[in-house]
Amino acid sequence: MNNKLIKTSLVAAVAAATFGISQANAADYTFTFAHVLIEDTPNGQAALRFKEEVEENSDGRIQIDVLPAAQVGGDVEIIEQIQMGLVDIGIPPSATLGNFEERLQILDLPFLIPDYDTMVELLDGDVGREILDTLSDHNMYGVNFWGAGFRHMTNNDRPIESPEDLEAIRMRTMQAPIIISTYENFDANATAMAFTEVYNGLQQGVVSGQENPLANIYTMRFHEVQDYLSLTNHAYHAYAAVMNTDSWNSLPDDLQDVMREAFDNGRTASRQLTLEDEENIMASLEGEIEINEITAEAREAFVAASLPVHEEYEDVVTTDLLHKVYDVVGIEY
Repeated sequence: MNNKLIKTSLVAAVAAATFGISQANAADYTFTFAHVLIEDTPNGQAALRFKEEVEENSDGRIQIDVLPAAQVGGDVEIIEQIQMGLVDIGIPPSATLGNFEERLQILDLPFLIPDYDTMVELLDGDVGREILDTLSDHNMYGVNFWGAGFRHMTNNDRPIESPEDLEAIRMRTMQAPIIISTYENFDANATAMAFTEVYNGLQQGVVSGQENPLANIYTMRFHEVQDYLSLTNHAYHAYAAVMNTDSWNSLPDDLQDVMREAFDNGRTASRQLTLEDEENIMASLEGEIEINEITAEAREAFVAASLPVHEEYEDVVTTDLLHKVYDVVGIEY
């Protein structure tokens, strides 16, 4: 299919999804905000709060049309549509953005970020800003990082208590080279698969395991088709709040301030709702799936086993940026 036909089909998809939403629109600016999550997830709720805040604080000058649950495609398709100006706003995972800007993959190096406080220091600080600014080369303005918690592993083969336990497990991954490399490094069989296809893939045995934050595991009901949940905390699942560059630049300074504040409040809401949600999820999962936590010694083994992936991607993410991240997270080089 040529580029003209692709663009035409994407325009049709977005138009179909937004039909009727922006009819009789009195706003000066109307932006579409597309994501793959269902509205009950913390980030789905944060997106709705973002919409309400922007529309209220702009006195109706900005209208935000939120399109959840992959209405216009998966994360890769949404990013492409943001680049083309067919969608204005998105919150794709940093790992998927790594398909478009290689340096974004740095946040998905395995066992890089040890805890929540370090995550905040990294993503909300100067290094996080530098990482977001790499998107300017791809017709996107990176605003900030929302979050969905640390990712964990589930599977039907065995509890994951050491790097060796991943051997030969058929793990579904995002469409992200660095995550595929991670599981191949652990001798698992990595299979890239769209998020919306994972439940059926697990149910039908196409894959036997997957990794996701607790909110995604629970809302997508992966625990129904998985036997083991291992709380590995191996990577923070960061969503980069991004906007089409021309859409962002179309706003006057006062409305950019409204949007920026709402994006920051959306980030806070996404993280806080995630923490609250995870407590409830863990209580709900008791008795539904076998749960194990890795020990401190096992985590050290995982960190050591992950370093070949860090080395593999050092030139990709650049040594300079990697060392800046290491300085924040406390890894020696």
